[in-house]
Amino acid sequence: MRGVVRWFGKGRAVGLVLLAVFLVLRVGDPGVVSGLRNAAFDIYQQLDPREYQPLPVAIIDIDDPSIAELGQWPWPRTAIARMVENATAAGAVVIGMDVIFSEPDRLSPRNVLAGYPALTDALRAEMAELPSNDEVLAGAMAQSRVVVGQTSVRSGRTAVAADTAPTPVAHAVLGADPTPFLMKFPDLLENIPELEAAATGRGVFTTRPDPDGIYRRIPMVMQVDGVIRLGLAPEVLRVATGGEAFAIRTNAAGIDGVVVGGQMVQTAPDGTVWPHFSSHVPARFVPAADVIADRVAPGRLNGHLVLVGTSAIGLEDFRPVPLGYSMAGVEIHAQVLENILAGTMLSRPNYAIAVELLLLAALGLIVIVLVPALAGHWVILVSVLLLGGYAGFSWWSFAANGALIDPTWPILAAVATLMLMSTLNYLREERQRRQIRSAFGQYVSPQLVERLQDDPARLALGGERRDLTILFSDVRGFTTIAESFRDDPAGLTTLMNRFLSVQSHAILDEDGTIDKFMGDAVMAFWNAPMDHADHAAAACRAALRMRTDVAALNARRAEEAAETGQVALPIDIGVGLNTGSCTVGNMGSDMRFDYTALGDPVNLASRLEGQSKTYGVGIILGSTTAAAVAEDLALIEIDLIRVKGKTEPARIFALLGDRDLASDETFRRLADANATMRRAYAAQDWVEVTARLDDMAGLSDALDLGLDAYIALIRERLRVFAGTPPPPGWDGVFDALTK
Repeated sequence: MRGVVRWFGKGRAVGLVLLAVFLVLRVGDPGVVSGLRNAAFDIYQQLDPREYQPLPVAIIDIDDPSIAELGQWPWPRTAIARMVENATAAGAVVIGMDVIFSEPDRLSPRNVLAGYPALTDALRAEMAELPSNDEVLAGAMAQSRVVVGQTSVRSGRTAVAADTAPTPVAHAVLGADPTPFLMKFPDLLENIPELEAAATGRGVFTTRPDPDGIYRRIPMVMQVDGVIRLGLAPEVLRVATGGEAFAIRTNAAGIDGVVVGGQMVQTAPDGTVWPHFSSHVPARFVPAADVIADRVAPGRLNGHLVLVGTSAIGLEDFRPVPLGYSMAGVEIHAQVLENILAGTMLSRPNYAIAVELLLLAALGLIVIVLVPALAGHWVILVSVLLLGGYAGFSWWSFAANGALIDPTWPILAAVATLMLMSTLNYLREERQRRQIRSAFGQYVSPQLVERLQDDPARLALGGERRDLTILFSDVRGFTTIAESFRDDPAGLTTLMNRFLSVQSHAILDEDGTIDKFMGDAVMAFWNAPMDHADHAAAACRAALRMRTDVAALNARRAEEAAETGQVALPIDIGVGLNTGSCTVGNMGSDMRFDYTALGDPVNLASRLEGQSKTYGVGIILGSTTAAAVAEDLALIEIDLIRVKGKTEPARIFALLGDRDLASDETFRRLADANATMRRAYAAQDWVEVTARLDDMAGLSDALDLGLDAYIALIRERLRVFAGTPPPPGWDGVFDALTK
């Protein structure tokens, strides 16, 4: 049992905790989880939209050409009546209205009379005897089978008088009460009573987008104003098949489907369906003006379920759909009808969540168990097989069966677990490497060897106070370089030996002491154990040479790699230098000790090396070091920062070159522009700062100093200050949050 626990280890326990978090999030299904899932389903539909096939579904389109021909919308109800009559005569089985007539027609004869007081009494009497436009439309509807549209709003509700209000369509429930699961809308906006009474059916065309605004799911059935009602498309189907009622089937997870027109349409638990959208197809549409003018091709509407709606730009009835663009609302309802008739509706089965949770747990457990036990190349292979296999299963479910199985969250959980386990593996191996480095860490400088030969008593523990200049250097992106030698560890060893030799020569030739090698990092100091009167300048010269020699090493490696058809990743180093009073001597135990330096200046030098990446410069100096070399070397002040772990701010400088660069006229102009910029920055004169940054950019390019990152960093601060100015009493200090 103890062996099993030891094999399982802390790393796998941490992986289990992360996997549990992903499982809990999937059960809770917050917006980020459902959003990723829906985006994946959208991509599926974009990659494989439903192929359009001619079906007995047509749209009478109130389009822009029809409005140009007949005049602005709304048209007189007599025109709508002619549309209904002509469509019926052309063989339309049912006409569904994706428009609503909630107020009386203002163009009816009696309503027109009030606007023309100069009409003769005889004419007024004759017009008063004419039927209203609404009565004409109601008469046309009564001679056809028309489903009027209804919608839900929170205000402006038009109620149907109690004595004429149609009775809601009867429905049966197969299972438990469906109302807790249904989409619910508060109010019902209906048509005027004459039209409601003349209609054969009433369908609610209201729908609701997902949180990202995309209309993916359309309700087959919903609860509006406390009453269960069918959507427009299923109501058209019910009327077309002569059905008097519909049925709702439920199970423990919610609504399972709606039986309408003798056909079972499977739904999501809330009564919605996922149409498999096809692209916009003009063949679905018949211009409304052509129907009203009776110039539709014979047979075009014969035997069709017809929807009346608009694609006119000015009427703004467009909704974003999963295909990546907006579609007229009436076309969405037409696609619902097509999916029902063709049996191509997508399904999000009630068991989908259980399948996804099970697969998520299985993928995570496989990763947790195998990754710590496998070599890197096997981890990659297993990961590709697992993740690719699951993604393929999700796509196959969609393409072959129309089932929507989430490809995102299980894969994301597996990838996150894989990254965690790989990171823990790396940290474990790094800890082992540190232990090995510690066992062979008794390397000292030649100067120290000579001094110890003269005075063996210095092997005793203890230290002395000295002014030192401390140098830290580190390789940028060493992990990437090391990974490129995954199959050639001996090659990595050779490279590191060459690189550290270059660093060592630069330090030792300037009389520095190498304190330690820390993997790819180097710590060195000057003025101990041997006195060095000009230690700050010597350290700076060593830093400049280190970068120059590393560049030369990169060039040689590139030539060597080119000869073998390979690519050598270049090495880039950052260097931090600081000067101050430290304790230096033999530190450690009576069993194991190092000749090293301790003190606050050492810590600051380490922090400055870490900031070289932030500011995009190769070498950063503390203020004491900069003051000692300012007359001889090319440097500029770059910030006043408070590094992590310290309370006092430090003024920091970028070392850009040697004496020759310092005397260059262009560099002096750059240094002057930077000094002016720094003063303006402290005074919050952002206009002056911007102007000087522009000057510096050109001068830096002329000298090829690579100050783009530093200039961009200051510009970014200006952008932040534009929205959030510094507080009163701001001292110009920037708090560095990273080491």
